[in-house]
Amino acid sequence: MTAYALAHLRKAPVHAEVLTYLERIDATLAPFAGRFIVHGGAIDVLEGDWPGDVIVIEFPDLQQARSWYQSSDYQEIKPLRTRHLTGEVILVDGVESGHDSSQMAAAIRRATDR
Repeated sequence: MTAYALAHLRKAPVHAEVLTYLERIDATLAPFAGRFIVHGGAIDVLEGDWPGDVIVIEFPDLQQARSWYQSSDYQEIKPLRTRHLTGEVILVDGVESGHDSSQMAAAIRRATDR
């Protein structure tokens, strides 16, 4: 099942180390079939507060996403980002093809009605 690395990074002044991180991150993704699908694009906040940028990287599965994040190549460049940008980073499974929210709700109802 497709998995994603998501980051919500707060805006900060541009720093040379962050630019180096950006120049090097794609090479860390390639061995794990990772690819950016959102990388700091325009945000239209509809509810709540969202200070910062959104980054979404797609992987074939959660194991590939974990392996990328834990890889020595990524761990080597990660401090270039974390020294200058704050935020949250998570890994999450996507949904199966044909996902149906109403079926999900029915399963939750059955589980909670017991």
